[in-house]
Amino acid sequence: MNAIGYIRLSVRDQSRYSLEYQEQAIRDYCHRNTIVLSAVFTDNGESSYTFDRPDYKAVEAFIKKHKGKNQYFIIMDHDRFSRNLSEALAKITELEIKYGIKVLATHEPVDLDPTDPNVFMQRAFRYLLANEELLRIRKRTRQGMRHAQESGRFVNRAPFGYTNAKDESNKSILLIDEPKAEIIQKIYRDYLAGTPVHVIYKDVCKLGFTVKGNSAITKVLSNCLYAGKVRVFSDRTHPERYVKGLHMPIISESDFWLAQEKLGNKRPSKAQASEKFPLRGILKCACGQHMTAGFSKGKKSYYLYYRCIKHTNINLPGTELHEQFRVLLKALSFSTEQVEYLAATVKTMLKTALQDRNAQLHSKTRQLEIINRKIEELEERFFNKEIELDTYKRWYAKYSFEKGHIMDELSKLNADNKSVWDRLYSVLPNLTSLSEIYDRASIKCKHQLIRAVFKHPISYSDGTFRTPSISELFAHNYLAIKEKGLLLVEQPSVFSGQIPFCSP
Repeated sequence: MNAIGYIRLSVRDQSRYSLEYQEQAIRDYCHRNTIVLSAVFTDNGESSYTFDRPDYKAVEAFIKKHKGKNQYFIIMDHDRFSRNLSEALAKITELEIKYGIKVLATHEPVDLDPTDPNVFMQRAFRYLLANEELLRIRKRTRQGMRHAQESGRFVNRAPFGYTNAKDESNKSILLIDEPKAEIIQKIYRDYLAGTPVHVIYKDVCKLGFTVKGNSAITKVLSNCLYAGKVRVFSDRTHPERYVKGLHMPIISESDFWLAQEKLGNKRPSKAQASEKFPLRGILKCACGQHMTAGFSKGKKSYYLYYRCIKHTNINLPGTELHEQFRVLLKALSFSTEQVEYLAATVKTMLKTALQDRNAQLHSKTRQLEIINRKIEELEERFFNKEIELDTYKRWYAKYSFEKGHIMDELSKLNADNKSVWDRLYSVLPNLTSLSEIYDRASIKCKHQLIRAVFKHPISYSDGTFRTPSISELFAHNYLAIKEKGLLLVEQPSVFSGQIPFCSP
């Protein structure tokens, strides 16, 4: 009888058995049972949750090539084979039926009957425990990473511009790589100055920028580490947020947020706007995904809900959400003093505009008189046979085009622009209630209004709307809104002396 041995150890494995120990256990098992070990395959540092492992693929290729020559597949223990209950049982069945190979652990007898219900239950229970242990390992890893993130520590491979190091307590810390940091600063400086991304990429590659890919520059601009921040990713109970990192920043926080503003303008939402779902394309889940919207059938009628495609257990009642959002807009509205200031500004602008219009009217009227005179002179020269017909047509067409353009501008200047300003002045008091403007606006204008106020997509959790920042124009009563539980701004630096970006 021949057998194939398989040993495995993952990067985060909690197993106390080394690769050498596993291989020796398999060889001892084969020796006790007079089995010839044809080959031993090793997967070092591979996941136990999937069979997409280099050496396991080599095992299957070996089995296919030597079909019928091997009768056993030996592993030290079943958790070395897999920690995925369903995948493991399916793979065992496939090996037995398709290739006639029996999967055995070193604690199982050679004459074990896989079709025995008791054997199936014992194996299923072992894989169940292995699967449960894997989930615990993953949970501990996630909790450890989140704890590190919340304390401002970055534990992964350092991005371009930093190097990985250890602090006094032998914990991971990022140190600035000065030559590379200058390249990062140039990327932000050029991008904020309006230089196209592809031009920036060509320039910095000549300076030693080694990150490859079409989105290399965008990834740098989106990485909050360069601003001295650490991104704490969202989970089922906590929204995404940013904390101050333990490492030194390469660029200022204000430059980072200004870059995010520019990047945001180039990434419009793909969600289709709808009058029935005004927050679709605006509202995000705590995980960062845009929330979809639709109607769900209840006992008596259909009800509107917003939900996340990843977290299907999160369903937000649309009617209640819409009403709370209107309350928020009303609370964010301009104060009476601000509206009075705008009204005074409009009067000044109207007066200046009227003065400018009169000056432009005089200038355009003078230009029209000159062009009419040129046309008359051209006709007179043609009648006196001083120019040919082709010359006359060419210049007449040119003068006629100029005349039409001047007359069009005169028509616009003669329009009653004052009535437009008067109407604008009359609606300014409505700015004391953004919710009324929101209710009257089309869906396109609703989204424009929301983006002007909040700057970034908003999320909703624990009965409160959340957003990275809002326009400083509406920050005058933010504290009162926060106390009421209507809105939480994730970036309080917007209201500090160092403003990340300013509003028109």
